[in-house]
Amino acid sequence: MRLLEISDGKFRLTKDFLPRETPEYAILSHTWGADTEEVTFRDVVDGTGERKTGWEKLKFCAGQAKRDGLRYFWVDTCCIDKSDNNELSRSINSMFRWYQNAARCYVYLSGISVSGGDSQGVQLRDIINRPIFRSHRWFTRGWTLQELVAPTSVEFFSEDGYRLGDKNSLEQQINDITGIAVSALRGTPLSEFGVEERFKWADTRDTTLEEDEAYCLLGVFGIFMPLIYGEGKAHATRRLRKEIADATSRSSGALGSQAKDAVWMVPFERNLHFTSRGVELRRLRQLLSFHHRTSKLAITGLGGVGKTQLALELLHLIKDEFPDCSIIWIPATSREALEQAYLKAAQKLGVPGCDGPMADVKGLLQTHLSGKSVGKWLLVFDNADDIDMWLEKADGDTRRLVDYLPKNDRGSIVFTTRNKKAAVAFAGPNLVQLSEMDEAGSRELLLNHLIDKSLDTPKDTPALLSRLTHLPLAIVQAAAYVNANGITLKEYLSLLDDQEEEIIDLLSQDFEDETRYPDVDNPVATTWLISFEQIRQRDPLAADYLCLMSCVEPKNIPQALLPAGSSKKKEIDALGTLQAYSFVTKGHTSCLALLAMHRLVHLATRNWLRKEGALTSWQQKAAARLTNMVGAVGYENTKTWTPCVPHMHHLITSSQTEEGEITRLLQVYGHCLIVSSRYREAATAYERVMDRQTRTHGPDHWITLVSKFYLAAAYHLLRQLEKSEGIYLSITEPLLASPNVHRDMKGILLSGFAGLLRDRGRYAEAEELYKQSYEMYKEAFGPEDSLTLDTLHSLALVYECAGRHSEAEELQVHVLEISQRQLGLDHYVTLIAMRDMARWCCNKGQWEKAERLLTHVVETCKLKYGEGDPDTLFYTSDLAGVWKSTGRLGEAIVTMQRCVDSLGQIMGLDNPDVVYQASMLQAWRREKEEALQMTGGG
Repeated sequence: MRLLEISDGKFRLTKDFLPRETPEYAILSHTWGADTEEVTFRDVVDGTGERKTGWEKLKFCAGQAKRDGLRYFWVDTCCIDKSDNNELSRSINSMFRWYQNAARCYVYLSGISVSGGDSQGVQLRDIINRPIFRSHRWFTRGWTLQELVAPTSVEFFSEDGYRLGDKNSLEQQINDITGIAVSALRGTPLSEFGVEERFKWADTRDTTLEEDEAYCLLGVFGIFMPLIYGEGKAHATRRLRKEIADATSRSSGALGSQAKDAVWMVPFERNLHFTSRGVELRRLRQLLSFHHRTSKLAITGLGGVGKTQLALELLHLIKDEFPDCSIIWIPATSREALEQAYLKAAQKLGVPGCDGPMADVKGLLQTHLSGKSVGKWLLVFDNADDIDMWLEKADGDTRRLVDYLPKNDRGSIVFTTRNKKAAVAFAGPNLVQLSEMDEAGSRELLLNHLIDKSLDTPKDTPALLSRLTHLPLAIVQAAAYVNANGITLKEYLSLLDDQEEEIIDLLSQDFEDETRYPDVDNPVATTWLISFEQIRQRDPLAADYLCLMSCVEPKNIPQALLPAGSSKKKEIDALGTLQAYSFVTKGHTSCLALLAMHRLVHLATRNWLRKEGALTSWQQKAAARLTNMVGAVGYENTKTWTPCVPHMHHLITSSQTEEGEITRLLQVYGHCLIVSSRYREAATAYERVMDRQTRTHGPDHWITLVSKFYLAAAYHLLRQLEKSEGIYLSITEPLLASPNVHRDMKGILLSGFAGLLRDRGRYAEAEELYKQSYEMYKEAFGPEDSLTLDTLHSLALVYECAGRHSEAEELQVHVLEISQRQLGLDHYVTLIAMRDMARWCCNKGQWEKAERLLTHVVETCKLKYGEGDPDTLFYTSDLAGVWKSTGRLGEAIVTMQRCVDSLGQIMGLDNPDVVYQASMLQAWRREKEEALQMTGGG
């Protein structure tokens, strides 16, 4: 692949890169003009391209790539030598992959210009809905189909460089224009769409050369075939269809069409060594029903007895029997792990509104799975041992976890638990009790895992199985050790005899409940210790990995959390060691590499660290790794920090101290809770941080004062305004005077305090602080940064609250003008500015303009944050207000009722903003009743 390199304001062609060495690059999507207008490969080589019209496209692409931090870009007109037929054929067959691998794809829409337009942002929105955009030639060309669906990032620009939106924010418009499924635009693999559906996407598209109407679809179908220009469209299409048919017939294991929409969210591969649980498996299958009722059943038994493996085998049987059944696995080891799995399931199922920062994901998923139109589904809650977690309300929750379970005739729920009381509470009489394996079953399990079957002897095998109490997890670990070391079963029995009873007792602490085998050493602790001691000697990095993982949640551990080894090979070998000894398994269903430990392995490792006096040290190391992995917490990087939240929670709650790295992590955890709109929990976390920093550094140290600022911000969000102001008054002056506090942090402090003063009606003081904050942001980030513009927007609100309407409007126009140009139409600062501009339009009676602005804001927020997001709902209520003022009272009341109901569920009916919305709704209803009475209506 040949690229253009940006250097010293110019660009030049590079060498041909091999796939593995290709650097990050941007790619241009455009419509070709006349051949004489486009810059060709030869033009760039000869240095004559600048005289052509198409040079503007190259300048645009180079400039935008540079702004996005990219050094290389690709444009089809000049990066392919079309005089070389071999290169042309190779390039066309590779082009889909080139677009797919691009860091950014820029769509250049010739003929659409924004410069000189309406400074209030209406024109940009209008362009998207006008024929000039919807009928643009780009949407009708054959080659641009793959350029739309292949890249992850596709951004649309006018010819004068204004960003109109991206594939995500404009997905509804693109769907309307092209007929391409929204899920395809969102990145669903194209193989999941039918052949005829994909051909239909190209029905209304054309190409300059008739054969290209077939060739432009090669990548869409994943086909590679030689190009024969002159063969004609019909022949080229026949060849393409034959290649597709051949590829389909070669593909083995393809799911039937009825399973296309089913979700499979299970983090483990099928256990090919599963054995000896046929009776229990048949009982479970009999209890499951996808008709007439929601069946709930529970698998209960000792830890390590094989509950998870039995559930996993059941899922694969159901998948084979019902390909159209969605199957979702939810780890219930903690509330955090469960809620994260709920979110992932809601996203996979495409539940509307689930991505909003304040979305009630559990309620949304329950509603979705309880709906009449949903297909078959099966939920598995693994390790549901803590009955209190299910039957008691958490802080801020209005319902218990058990109240969120969906009900549907076409759904079933399976629980695995060590706690028999929990099993009865969940499933009533529908229990399958797993006891220890019999000798025949445990022998079969051992032989399945032994490499050398000749080790099986009439004397040693029964002795070993008896010593391990026929517990599957202990048997698997013993077999792993025997395989790794090439020893006999008799030699392994000798190792078991050598373990000190006191150590085994220590390692076995908290392993089981009252159902623990009486007077028997814990076999898992014994087998764990034998293997672990050897790992420590032979692979210290593997031992370190195990120690670190034992400090966090045992499931869904991001592999990126593990520290780097001295080489990549060492890291791979260390993980291989842990897998070989059956200590760790690798997940396979996430874009992240995830690891998991069995609960008992996790517990044995922690107990060993505690015995060695090393647990606190390893918790500090794990906290530091988590803090560094999460980085800065914000709405833009939720995919980075969300997988870490359960691990932060586990580490914080299980740690015996809040010193050092644990304190840092607790503060980061508070930030995550704030962004997730869990303000009460965030305040609790910040209170703990402040107490620790006060004890460590003293009450007046700048680190302590910063922790107090975060607490003040949380109190503000909780509407505890007096408490918040008291903290701000005590910290603002010393923090501003501290040389250790960066200017951007000081700006954040001033903005936070100003917002509080505004909410308390002290506008002059708020204005002064916002102005100081603006100057700090401008110096730190520049006048057009989002934080700088957001501060100006907040200042405009102060002007408005103080009755200085003309100043407020002038400042809002300025903010909107810059934000739509620099940040784009879908940035949150632009959306807020548009909403406020709509309010000014309402004040002037410019209802049509206000409706256009608010419609854009609402539709964009639905796409970005979901219909159930509070901001989306508040903006929707603003739009309802416009409808009410333009005579559409009935429509306004219906919409406002929906907003009030949803906001009440999310924020509580006593929230001041919700109370205000409800009072407006009441007034509208009275107005409607009075109008009906005056006209004699009923």
